[in-house]
Amino acid sequence: MQLTAADYHDLVRVSSPAVSPDGSTVAYVARRPRDETTTEASVFVVPTAGGDPRRFTASAGVDDEPTFSPSGDRLAFTRTRDDEPTQLWVMPSDGGEARRVTNVPGGVQELSWSPDGTRLAFVSEATATERERGVDCDATDYERSTPDPRVVDRLVYRRAAAYLDGTHRHVYLADLDAAGDAETLDDLGGAVTRVTDGDRDHTAPTWGDAETLYYAVSRRRDGGDPDDAIEFELVAHDLPRAHTRHVTWGESWTPALAATDDGRVAYLHTPTDDGPPVHADVVVVACETGEETALTADLDRTVLPDRGFAWGPDFESFYAVTPDEGDFVVRRFDAGDGESVDREVVVDTGEVDGLGVGADLLAVTKSAADHPGDVFAVAADGERRLTTVNDALLSSRTLAAPEEVWFESEAGPVQGWLVLPPEGARDGQERFPLVVEIHGGPHAMWSTSGTMWHEFQTLAARGYAVFWCNPRGSLGYGEAFTTAIQRDWGVTTARDVLAGVDAVCERDEVDDSHVFLTGGSFGGYMTAWLVGHDDRFRAAVAQRGVYDLTSFYGSSDAFKLVEWDFETTPSADAAFLWEQSPASVAHEVTTPTLVLHATEDFRVPVNNGELLYVLLKKAGVDTRLVRYPREGHELSRSGEPGHVVDRLERVARWFDGYSDYHDVPRALDRGDDGLSGGQTSDDGESALSRR
Repeated sequence: MQLTAADYHDLVRVSSPAVSPDGSTVAYVARRPRDETTTEASVFVVPTAGGDPRRFTASAGVDDEPTFSPSGDRLAFTRTRDDEPTQLWVMPSDGGEARRVTNVPGGVQELSWSPDGTRLAFVSEATATERERGVDCDATDYERSTPDPRVVDRLVYRRAAAYLDGTHRHVYLADLDAAGDAETLDDLGGAVTRVTDGDRDHTAPTWGDAETLYYAVSRRRDGGDPDDAIEFELVAHDLPRAHTRHVTWGESWTPALAATDDGRVAYLHTPTDDGPPVHADVVVVACETGEETALTADLDRTVLPDRGFAWGPDFESFYAVTPDEGDFVVRRFDAGDGESVDREVVVDTGEVDGLGVGADLLAVTKSAADHPGDVFAVAADGERRLTTVNDALLSSRTLAAPEEVWFESEAGPVQGWLVLPPEGARDGQERFPLVVEIHGGPHAMWSTSGTMWHEFQTLAARGYAVFWCNPRGSLGYGEAFTTAIQRDWGVTTARDVLAGVDAVCERDEVDDSHVFLTGGSFGGYMTAWLVGHDDRFRAAVAQRGVYDLTSFYGSSDAFKLVEWDFETTPSADAAFLWEQSPASVAHEVTTPTLVLHATEDFRVPVNNGELLYVLLKKAGVDTRLVRYPREGHELSRSGEPGHVVDRLERVARWFDGYSDYHDVPRALDRGDDGLSGGQTSDDGESALSRR
């Protein structure tokens, strides 16, 4: 039996591994679709010595960020129920009743236990008015409302799929002893106090000793608007004295900190002096002297803090995840004398997307070509797989095995992969139509697994060969490779992608007269760019793409990307940015092109998709615009389950209609045939997507 788009409803995703202090247990989050519109996530625990996983928290809603107390007797986590803000909960590690600790209007994230286990630091979002009234700590008699009208004062006034509405991120403390005396939600207010204040974002709280809390403050050295940079100040906060002091300055899209109990702090630094911030280093600062050591100074790979960023238990080793030629690996850095740095790759294959550090072992969540993700323990004696969360589904599905393909482009070698339809999906064929996939970013890296695993496997199961690669601009091949697309997203990337297409089309199994194209975000940009410059593709699907750099600059929460990658602004050189925009050649397109976009996408707002659609329609091209309500830029990865399935079915259905290998009409003529949910309206939007 072949994998289908609808199998997404039965796939489990694991994340956020945390190791108990004694190393006996790993807590992790298992996430799965609950119905067409909601996803549930629960914390599970599994013994590191082997054994069956056990559900630790209830199944309804979303539980996340499991974090063991320093003694290991309790597990903190965040919980989201219905439309309520995310709150902090704590539960005994051996089971029992979970206890709610917070009642804050701005949600809870970025948990950090104090070394003595009496308090938890966290980040929450609050307005100045909420801080003045004190309701940011206790929302018992308060309910946040949506501004009407919405008045904007900040340069960056929305993020992900939500408006900031005057909020800033602040650091708070939850006193567990005070919370323990609370009998109802009305009593929880005294358990929470705010540590920071002011109209600045404060993030990444991390404890040194029991009296010192470090965090990052969005602030610029020159006093300018912090929204117009990624600069931050690393601050040490003496809690008993309520005194703060400056430690150092850093730059990062997402500040990451990890402190020791002897006054050292590791922080992520992504300098912007010499171009786009594509290479992040781990820097350790000694807070008393200001002396700094860059652990990754001679490593030509960037660090990805959202996948893991932590000291070892002895504070002599540091662990981080780096992209490396199609794998996301874990590296350990040992800075024994504070000057020379030894490093070792301790997890060398697969796509690691989560890392937890214990006394004698690591826990990672990672995916590979034959599975979309499981929990593994990594110790001196090797790597052990602790879960097989999708075995029940995968045991009845035939999967395709990707083949690594290195090919020569004009500027040098490029890594890619080709997957052919698995046995059972070939229908006696020896040649197959080809789907070319292009990643986003533009500074990202694809592997054989990760978030694209389901899409690649589904398209292969429908009879397509699928090709993807990491063209210049990608991470994982060195800084020079990543910055090679400076001021030139289109031509340089197209050269590499098309060299790969030419290489795989030389194979007997690939029908070079049936080549299809798709990609999302920067991949959407490249899809529109390529069909505007090359007519070899039978059909294309452009997803959540940047099609006009000027309108993107004026509406995105990531407008700095234009300044960094193109070294200009619309005011300074509008003509150049138009020439670099796919919309400038949309009138040349003849390839049937489907346009997919999310209505609440604030990274690449929907006006970009609307513009491309109108230009294609005016050019007489077969096209359709599908808008997904309630979704942001992460639709394909974490959208409503029904939308995730609908998107993938629409991609495949669009290609099927222009393929001689699939005896079906064009998607424009099929109504809702080929979609697993909802009726289709006149404009092609399913009833499912309108709910």
